[in-house]
Order: sequence, then C-alpha cells, then structure tokens
Amino acid sequence: MVQPTSAPSAPALTPQFCFSTAALRDFLRVSRSAIDDTITQNLNALVTPSRAGFDPSSTTQRSPRPLSRQIDPAACQEFKDQVLFPSWQARSQVLSYCALVATSPDPDDPEVAIREAEKQKDRERVVNERLDPYSARFFPREPRTEQLASVIRMEQGVENIVRTRTWGLVGERCGSDGKTWEQALGEWRRDKHLPLA
Repeated sequence: MVQPTSAPSAPALTPQFCFSTAALRDFLRVSRSAIDDTITQNLNALVTPSRAGFDPSSTTQRSPRPLSRQIDPAACQEFKDQVLFPSWQARSQVLSYCALVATSPDPDDPEVAIREAEKQKDRERVVNERLDPYSARFFPREPRTEQLASVIRMEQGVENIVRTRTWGLVGERCGSDGKTWEQALGEWRRDKHLPLA
C-alpha cells in the first residue's frame, strides 16, 4: 500500500518568522499543498488493493463503477490522527503565534522613525482644498504589526475554506460521523492533551 504524503514540520516560531510574511505564506502554502491540496491522492493511497486475484469473468458484464470506494475506517482514522490533524495543528500553532505577535507592541519596528517623520511632515503641511482638493489626503505607512494582522486574517479565512473542503472529501471517502472539522480537531487535541488553539 502506498503511504500518504507527510506534512512539513512546523518552523521555529519567532517574531522574525511572522514578520517575514513571505516565509509565513510559504510554510502555509507548502503544508496545504502536501496534505489538503492532494487529499484525493492521499485518500486513494489508503485504499487496499484487491485481495483476490483478477477474475476474467468480471469482464463479461459491464457494471457501473462505484462513485467512490469506501476506505477502511481504521486506515482513515490513522490518516486523520497521524497526518491530517498534525498538519492542521502545526498550521494552527503558527497562525495563533503570529496573531499574538501581530497584537503585541513592536519595539523593534524598523520603520517607526520613518512613520513619525511622515506624521510630523503631515502636521506641518498647509492644506488648501480650494487650490488642491487632494491636498488633505494623507496615507500614513501601516505598522508591520497591522500588516501582519491583515495577512493572518486572510490566511485564517483561507485555512477555514481549505479545511472545510478537505473535511468534506474525507467524510465522503471515509464515511461521515456528522462532526464538523472543528469538532473532530478539537477532540483530537483533547486526546493528545494539546492546547485548543
């Protein structure tokens, strides 16, 4: 039996990792592509090949192909416990940590002096809207914590969509127990004694 793909390990969580939004997005993209984007292939890898040999009489009558083959429940549960949920947990930890970084004060912001200079320049500016109707506009530079918060909000939305789609496919192939992905992940976290991020 072919083994399903394993997810990349979680990176070292530091504020620098979070503020490097390219590295943050790369980790999320690679993790999603390894598990969620290839969920059909991963689930197909769990299907046990035929135990009996080829039966030539099976070709005498045309029978409709089943829409999707059910997968052994034990193999499905193992996939969820060993591959899917750990991948989701790693991404949840990264997003939670970076959300915390985004809401914390940033004493090391390299652009704080530039923003202060821009604000001072704006205060000294003479605004005459009669001569220039656009002179009152001022677009200050966004602090990197706000930029990070925006990225985190967007990635959390993407994560919700990806997990919903993945869980729907897992439910189709493994048989649904009526739980949402949030409930199933929460139970897995409780069983593993992990924080309920």
